[in-house]
Order: sequence, then structure tokens, then C-alpha cells
Amino acid sequence: MAKQRTTDLENVNCGLCDLRKPVIAGNWKMNTSISEGVTLARALAVRIGSIDSVEVVVCPPFVSLSSIAAAVKGTAIHIGVQDVSEHDDGAYTGEIAVNMVSEFADYVIVGHSERRLNYGESDARIALKLRAAVNGGITPIICVGESEETREAGDAEQFVRGQVRECLRDHQGGQPLVIAYEPIWAIGTGQAATLPQIEYMVESIREELADQFDTHTAEATPILYGGSVNPSNIAEYAASGCIDGALVGGASLNADDFAAIVKAQADAVSQP
Repeated sequence: MAKQRTTDLENVNCGLCDLRKPVIAGNWKMNTSISEGVTLARALAVRIGSIDSVEVVVCPPFVSLSSIAAAVKGTAIHIGVQDVSEHDDGAYTGEIAVNMVSEFADYVIVGHSERRLNYGESDARIALKLRAAVNGGITPIICVGESEETREAGDAEQFVRGQVRECLRDHQGGQPLVIAYEPIWAIGTGQAATLPQIEYMVESIREELADQFDTHTAEATPILYGGSVNPSNIAEYAASGCIDGALVGGASLNADDFAAIVKAQADAVSQP
């Protein structure tokens, strides 16, 4: 259970919410062939391509970037990439530099837990990747989140704030940035975090941003939730005054499900 703050977590208002346009980003991971991706992208273009109250982002595999970009051209859907190298060019076999994707992509996912766990990416390397993205004109979506063991030990807040602090150590306040809180124990498990747990951590991340930069940066930075987000739970998250959208995994591979998530977020935006 999340530790209680002195604020009422059921009525948290992070303030200055008009500064933050909600973001719904779909991380396709290592799924879809080029033709499958184009079919999915075209279906999304029909269902949600005209929605502009939410920043809709799809992050396909690198090999599909140009094809997916063509499929959503003329719509409000943005392209993102799932990772990027910290290097501009050179002898880095298999790596992708920012300038190789900036023609297509507006966003890049940096520091996803699968990159941290499976490929040993440290906060220090993630900080370099974030800097490369910003310098290359692409908005980073930086992922932070704790393991089940860390949460059970009562160290979740300290751990996540440490990730934010280290990954943003070279970042300048006011530069483009999105943060996604993705507790590792909720990614792909069907065990989504509760609203109080998410709101508590989002508030803590904002406090860290205020400490590291300033209040305006803290309030202007969209903070998303990721971890078993689906059409059944998004409405509750979208109605929160703190959570500014979602980083969606499995559900982003189904056009109907992803469209339902985007529409739920758009509906929440339209509420007075």
C-alpha cells in the first residue's frame, strides 16, 4: 500500500494542468512486420487520426518508421522511436543515431525498464541518450520505475526519485521532456498500480523536478503512467488531476483498444 501524504490523494491537483497536454504513447516493442504495422497504423488513422486534444504517439520498430510515418501522414498522430544511441555517428554496430530518425520521429522512449534489465543500461547512459535526443530535436519520454522487491522494502519513492535525479543530471529546465512512471511489477503482468499509488509517485516525481529545476518545470512536465494500461482502467487514470496520459504496451497493438484509450483521455480533457 502506498504511504499516505498529508494531501488527500483522491483529490490531488498538481496545479497548472493547462500547461500539460496529455500524451498517449503506444510502444509496439519488437512486434509487427512492416505490413502488419502499416495495417495497424492505417486503422489508427481512421479511428483517432483527427484527435488533437491529446498528443498521440506510436512507436513502431525502427524498420517500419518510414512506412508508418507515411501511413499516418496528414493526421494528428506523431511518430516515436523506442530507443536511440547516445552517439551521433561512428563505429557502433547496430546502433541508431538521432539524426537517422529525426526526419520521422518527434519522440523517443529512453530508459525503458526492458532496456535497463535486458541490456544493462545505467542511469548514466540514459542521461547521455536523453541529452542526444534533446540536442537532436526529439522529445525524450524517460521511463522510471521500481521493482516489486524495491516497493515491498519500502524504498520505491527514494529509488524513483534517484532515477529521475541521475537521468536528468545534464538536463536543463524548460527543455522538452516527458516522464513515464512505469513500475516494473506492473509492466505486462495485468497487475496495474492503483490510482493512489500512481498519484503518490507522480507527486513525488514533481517534487524532485522542482528540487532539481524549478516549480514551473515541475508543473509543465507531462508525467505518464505505464503498466498494464487498457481500455478498462484508463478512464480512472485519465480523470486524475495528476496523471497526464499513458505509455501503453500490449494494448497499443490492437487498434480498437488503443483507440479506446486515446478517446477516454480525450473525453477527460473535454470535461470541465
